[in-house]
Amino acid sequence: MDHFTLIDGALHCEGVSLAKIAAEVGTPVYVYSAATLRRHAQVFREGLKPAGRIHLAYAIKANPNIGVLRVLADEGYGADVVSGGEMARALAAGMPAHDIVFSGVGKTDAELVKGLEAGIGQFNLELEEEGEVLAALAAARGLTAPAVLRVNPDVDAGTHAKISTGKRENKFGVPIDLAPAIFDRLGPLDGLNLRGIAIHIGSQLFDLAPLEAAYRRVGELVAELRARGHAITHVDLGGGLGVPYRPGDAPPPPADYGAMVARATAGWDVQLMFEPGRVIAGNAGVLLTEVIWVKPGVAHPYVIVDAAMNDLARPAMYDAWHDFAAVRPSGETMMANIAGPVCETGDTFAMAREIDRVVRGDLGIFRTAGAYGATMASTYNSRALVPEVLVDGDRYTVVADRIAAETILAAERVPDWL
Repeated sequence: MDHFTLIDGALHCEGVSLAKIAAEVGTPVYVYSAATLRRHAQVFREGLKPAGRIHLAYAIKANPNIGVLRVLADEGYGADVVSGGEMARALAAGMPAHDIVFSGVGKTDAELVKGLEAGIGQFNLELEEEGEVLAALAAARGLTAPAVLRVNPDVDAGTHAKISTGKRENKFGVPIDLAPAIFDRLGPLDGLNLRGIAIHIGSQLFDLAPLEAAYRRVGELVAELRARGHAITHVDLGGGLGVPYRPGDAPPPPADYGAMVARATAGWDVQLMFEPGRVIAGNAGVLLTEVIWVKPGVAHPYVIVDAAMNDLARPAMYDAWHDFAAVRPSGETMMANIAGPVCETGDTFAMAREIDRVVRGDLGIFRTAGAYGATMASTYNSRALVPEVLVDGDRYTVVADRIAAETILAAERVPDWL
């Protein structure tokens, strides 16, 4: 469920007209619903109640806007971060340092030190050498770094190849069969409290079976590590639950996921940690755009909108589907292609799709754009960086300014020797 609905024939976000936002902020623009963010955060937490002791760390990479983060901080969520920049955002949004989990395969020494100095709650180690470096950095400062080891269970999540992370050939984690020996070597190091295991097999998952299979492998590893004398108190089960992009999509509800987690982890006696991202933010946002032209085509007309692949990269990168809807639908439909103005054939949002009939100057939205939308935006073709708006009830505010091409140009320099 989201809070983008028709009121008097026009789409609103909660109590605010999208046409009003377009008139006052301009297009393209991302629009987020605070009510939807809150509801999704609450439903996810409620669904996991059967699992026992849980810690929720929102995956900031899905949508790092500081306004969004503040909403989730107020819901008691911590943060899963994958860079020093994301850690700074989490702290600025009021997420306590002890609720921050630092993931990612390429943490630099400087980032590890920032995490140590901030007192973050957990480092997710991706390789043995990272544990050695973290231990040394912590010990040199008289600190002990809480950490878990990310393992790769070699489970195919059945999702898009570019967002699959749990197969042996993926870059993440260590092979699960090597974990006991790595624990034996890292466990005694000063400066390191290696307290558990982390896992994340992929994103946009609709089938719980691969997750359950991976969790059962982790349960076997927990038992083996304890038998070798290691104290295992935390297991990070990652994120990855899918959201509906297409009509008819039916991802598993959090309650079904929670029931599976409770079943798969029974008897572990650990703090379970989760890193939801898309499932919280995906349907909480839309990309609002204006139709520039309806251009005749060979088979179908091209609806050229002012949003482009630099604003929403998922269709070009993943062949991803985002539903398109007119802000003021007439009830009529048309078969059309939808494309942006960027000089790439890949700047196409839909081909031969039945959509609301639109004409030049009409407003439309791409739905389910609250995750992996603005966060992946660029300034390709010297286009402005897209702004972001947060709606709460009958009020809204710009939570990220449009950064004009002229502003970006002003940050560049011509060498004095040219």
